[in-house]
Amino acid sequence: MLQRFKKIDGVIVVVLIMLMVISILSIYSVTHGRKDDGMHIQMLKWYGLGFIAFIVLSLFDYRLLVKYAKYIYILGVGVLVLVSFVGKVKNGARGWLGVGDLSIQPAELFKLILILALAALLVRKNKSELQIWRDVVPLSLVALLPFAVVISQNDLGNALSYMVILVGLLWIGGIKWSHALIGLIIAGGATFGFIYSYINYHEQMTGFLSETIGRKHFVARFDPWLVPELASNDDSYQTRNAKIAIASGGLSGEGYMKGGSVQSNKIPVIYSDAIFAQIAEEFGFLGAALLLLLFFILIHRMILIALECKERAGPYLIIGIVAMLLYQILENIGAYIGLMPLTGITLPFISYGGTSVLINMASMGIAMSVLLYGQDVEEDLPAPALHF
Repeated sequence: MLQRFKKIDGVIVVVLIMLMVISILSIYSVTHGRKDDGMHIQMLKWYGLGFIAFIVLSLFDYRLLVKYAKYIYILGVGVLVLVSFVGKVKNGARGWLGVGDLSIQPAELFKLILILALAALLVRKNKSELQIWRDVVPLSLVALLPFAVVISQNDLGNALSYMVILVGLLWIGGIKWSHALIGLIIAGGATFGFIYSYINYHEQMTGFLSETIGRKHFVARFDPWLVPELASNDDSYQTRNAKIAIASGGLSGEGYMKGGSVQSNKIPVIYSDAIFAQIAEEFGFLGAALLLLLFFILIHRMILIALECKERAGPYLIIGIVAMLLYQILENIGAYIGLMPLTGITLPFISYGGTSVLINMASMGIAMSVLLYGQDVEEDLPAPALHF
């Protein structure tokens, strides 16, 4: 085990430490001296648990997780359904379970579970291209079930992440070009149709969302994105002020703990999904670019691990994690510069949130496990400790 531990990718570890430092400093900047003072300490504790999860999963053979992915998936869906009945509501979404004084968000955890389940299914197929009824439909149903449960809880951000993970794994799994093109046309047409209808038939669309299907929360997300001139002050308050903060940062920023907007409480719960506004305002374009560079290095190193892996499940897991992280990064930052709807998705490794940090660090641990065990042949898989 010690020999395997020596093979851990030092670049990934350094990037994770740098992201942790950025997160702690950013959270401290926007909570120091306020009612939320001390959250940076709590975040440091979450990171401590996250690094423990990272090390443990790095040394754990990921193929055992793939082996029992079916049972993990069933358990995960059961927990998601439980949330629909007893979950706590935050920011309009019912997605949290209380565990003592802590709150966990099962929908965040399920992203990793879904990656495991889809990877396990893809491993069983032949190396030929994916077939619609034999492969694509079953894989899609595995993702659509949790999507339906989570979307019913008003958690649009995490629900969409399941679809992105599915698309990423279908792509790497070998979907036919013709099927991919058809899917792209359908998805593109549906997206364009929705945007066009929402802008040009706003009253009818908002009435449908709010009254017919009971998703008034979605209107508050879509209005500031598509029709900001029609959005209420309350609905557009956060994104409008975040854009001002990002724009005012300029090239080098206004200085640490000197951001005019972020230090005057103009952006609600900025330590959570709006943390990018603090980085952009106080550290400017250069600080934001450095953060994106760290994300790029992290993803690049994971892709290299996937390319070097000799075992079949490893690359699927890596691409699933990459798809998950890319979606979160693009959605989070895009929402605050007006390119995407605000869905409440966290900025990976940076936003405050225990569940988010633990899941992202666990994902990196699985990626590292692929590096350490992905060179073994299938016969080297140890006997499982548990039997179902």
